Amino acid sequence: MGTTTLIAATASGLMTGLFFAFSAAVMPGLADLTPEHARAAMHRINVRIQNPLFLLVFLGNAVLCGVEVFQGRVVGGLLYIIGAFLLTMVVNVPMNNRLERTDDFYWPEYLRKWTLWNHVRGLACLGSTVTLMLGF
Repeated sequence: MGTTTLIAATASGLMTGLFFAFSAAVMPGLADLTPEHARAAMHRINVRIQNPLFLLVFLGNAVLCGVEVFQGRVVGGLLYIIGAFLLTMVVNVPMNNRLERTDDFYWPEYLRKWTLWNHVRGLACLGSTVTLMLGF
């Protein structure tokens, strides 16, 4: 396994853990709050997660996985690019933006849909980690 593959697999593993933490603890914890407090907490999370370390791993791994695709590890690379990066940009980020523009009545729908798609992102990252390590 080359250095690029090792770094991409590690970064995919880190993202797996982040998405798992959201699915297993953060979102269930927010579900226990009132919609007003849950929305406020999620807003703070969305602001704070946009930090250099997260962005380096999240965006940097999209680039590394692109390299992996061109080096023949298509499955592992595309699982991250499509299942984590693009899904985040096309589904989760627009939902976060809508949450900012709406009232508390959107919270139950947001919680259900956002969490479902977060599970998908986590599974895609796990798949990316495993397949990259196996050389696929």
